[in-house]
Amino acid sequence: MKNNFSLLFYLKKPKNYQDGPMPIYMRFNVDSRRTELATARECEPDRWNMHAGRANGTKQDAKSLNAYLDDLQIEVHRKLTMLDEPYTVEELRDRSLGKESKINSLMDLFREHNARMEALIGKEYSQGTLTCFRTSFKHTQNFLKWKYKLEDIDVKCINHAFVTDYDFYLRSKCKCKNNSAVKNMKNFGKIVRICIANGWLIADPFLNYKQKRKTVDRVYLTTDELQVWGNKQFSTDRLSQVRDIFRKKLMRFSRIKSVSTYHKCLGELVSFGYIGYRPSFDPLHCK
Repeated sequence: MKNNFSLLFYLKKPKNYQDGPMPIYMRFNVDSRRTELATARECEPDRWNMHAGRANGTKQDAKSLNAYLDDLQIEVHRKLTMLDEPYTVEELRDRSLGKESKINSLMDLFREHNARMEALIGKEYSQGTLTCFRTSFKHTQNFLKWKYKLEDIDVKCINHAFVTDYDFYLRSKCKCKNNSAVKNMKNFGKIVRICIANGWLIADPFLNYKQKRKTVDRVYLTTDELQVWGNKQFSTDRLSQVRDIFRKKLMRFSRIKSVSTYHKCLGELVSFGYIGYRPSFDPLHCK
């Protein structure tokens, strides 16, 4: 993606100006956003050509001033050619001043997001949501090592190719099924939207990326499978207790005659943390 860029020189009237020369400023316009810099030069208003952005006349001082402004404009365009990625007006200003642009670390941002989410557990987020984002954090970190041999990366390097490569990595290297890959990409997309909202990314790298969850048909357990599971001896008492409680609940399910009672019993299992489930109106079927 190329930026829309323009540059002009103009006279800026100082506060409480009466008469005399005015300072010359250089204004950048990048994708409808603008900033300005002082050129450390000045000119009389009656000798300034507003349309050309240069001084009028053939005297030596006018020629020297115009040559300086020409060199300044050439230097700005030269620095623009060094920016391979889309840039912001702030980055262009910093380049013109010889300053290094601030680096916004992807993993630091991800880490800060998860820390804030952890502080809001029980208020805005659940523990399960935090666990999912921690998993996405690890996947992102491992992807950077696999693809770029880096521990971290500047967020402005995230583009459409980065997104598609990350999706490929989740499905091929991490062996994620479709819905797991979509979920991780959705979590990563939230971090990207934070970057866009803060102006650290010019274009949305997810713009042409399509993702779709697939409906999973859950297979009911047969009576034989329930019997094998119920008789299994576990190595820890904790697992045996979970099995006994779950088996007791399943016995109640087999006698359920109303959907409301079904959801009530299922809710008890969820409230105790024994299972997680997607709401369904189909009661348990045992053959």
